[in-house]
Amino acid sequence: MLPSPTSIVSLPTNTHPPPPPLFSLIPLLFLLILVYKVIRRSRYRTQPEKLRLPPGSMGWPYIGETLKLFTENPNSFFSNREKRYGKIFKTHILGCPCVMISSPKVAKIVLVTQSHMFKPTYPPSKEKMIGPEAIFFHQGPYHSHLKKLIQSSFLPSTIKGSVSQIEDIVLGFLPTWEHNNTINTLHEMKKYAFEVAMISVFGNKSEAEMEGIKPLYQCLEKGYNSMPLNLPGTPFNKAMKARKALNEKLKRMIEKRKGSGEKGEGLLGALLSNEEDEGKKKMTMKLSESEIADNIIGVIFAAHDTTASVLTWLLKYLHDSPNVLHAVRREQEEIRCKILEANRRITWDDTRRMPFTTRVIQETLRTASILSFTYREAVEDVEMEGYLIPKGWKVLPLFRSIHYTSEFFPQPHKFDPSRFEVAPLPNTYMPFGNGAHSCPGSDLAKLEMLILLHHLTTTLRWELIGEDGIQYGPFPVPRDGLPIKVYAMNN
Repeated sequence: MLPSPTSIVSLPTNTHPPPPPLFSLIPLLFLLILVYKVIRRSRYRTQPEKLRLPPGSMGWPYIGETLKLFTENPNSFFSNREKRYGKIFKTHILGCPCVMISSPKVAKIVLVTQSHMFKPTYPPSKEKMIGPEAIFFHQGPYHSHLKKLIQSSFLPSTIKGSVSQIEDIVLGFLPTWEHNNTINTLHEMKKYAFEVAMISVFGNKSEAEMEGIKPLYQCLEKGYNSMPLNLPGTPFNKAMKARKALNEKLKRMIEKRKGSGEKGEGLLGALLSNEEDEGKKKMTMKLSESEIADNIIGVIFAAHDTTASVLTWLLKYLHDSPNVLHAVRREQEEIRCKILEANRRITWDDTRRMPFTTRVIQETLRTASILSFTYREAVEDVEMEGYLIPKGWKVLPLFRSIHYTSEFFPQPHKFDPSRFEVAPLPNTYMPFGNGAHSCPGSDLAKLEMLILLHHLTTTLRWELIGEDGIQYGPFPVPRDGLPIKVYAMNN
């Protein structure tokens, strides 16, 4: 028989014991942490008589070593662990158990020769941000088809036609620098890289078509590198809402282009045309609107933040290396004189005649190493150099560590473009990755750097404002985004 409401209410208030004091919960917390670590270690201890996990530290539960990676100098983070554990070591980043690799030979195995054993992946939060159908997260026929379409938009024969458009962007925003007391280099370079990305993705875009894309992307970008806490008011939560709105906007744009029958130019036009010829047989793999939208967002991410960071470092290194800056100016002045004599604009061929400036960009890509590593995931248990890499673990080839190995790059901390007068050894220089998933937009990134440097070094000079230093999270950039003052050159 159920108790009456009266009997429930009449229970004495002192039947419940008082809550335990806070300090009495501390042993329980330590016990839980100990059990968690024991379970985690035993979970992956397969074939104990033959293989073992790489040495290393997994850090704190869930957090792992994420905070250390994103707040320390990445050179120190990687080199300290390499000295202690060797060129293969384990860690725990963004909620994922990881194996980091700083050996060019092993990196090639992961990225090229046995790439089928290591699928491309990102932490789950970043996959949600970019979109699960983006090319970065796939292998097989879908990836191969997408790569052909994307590469077709970034081939030299294609991006040649973008030279004048990119120059227009440069000529439009460089004069604004002179009218400001101080500019934030990183912010300005993000504006520049975003405009170039819009051209490469949408071709000859209309202002009405582009309206609203930039603020949505900026909100998405802020949340991309935040802790993945999907709670109201957090950057991640705001970013996920912006991502949904951006996805809907892109879908409407895709529907409009499909309805008009005009595919347009740029990457979007290529994805809408998605046909490939195989001999005399024409094969078609139609892409859904969600697949197209995910890949557009992914390409904008790949083309924006990294390029802006490299350009910011370029100005820093040139400022700190007067002899290098003088040599770049001399090379660019010779090209400028030819352009003025012929009464024309800069051309694709002009950008192919900038060998020293190109080496400066190469050295910046090595020294800055904006992409410290890339993510792969073991599709099954893998033996690597006598260690076990369990199925599901992330595998991170460390580009930055390889770029700073003195065996391949003597005096690696010195900014020295002359080192690229001789081609680097294979698999030791990978600023755009390696293998089937290397960056297809590398030629476009170099082109926009060369055009900017041409006009910047022949018309302006700059000086750094504020303190020297580096800030992290996740890309290393000069402190405070490199504030500078800009002046017209007295020619």
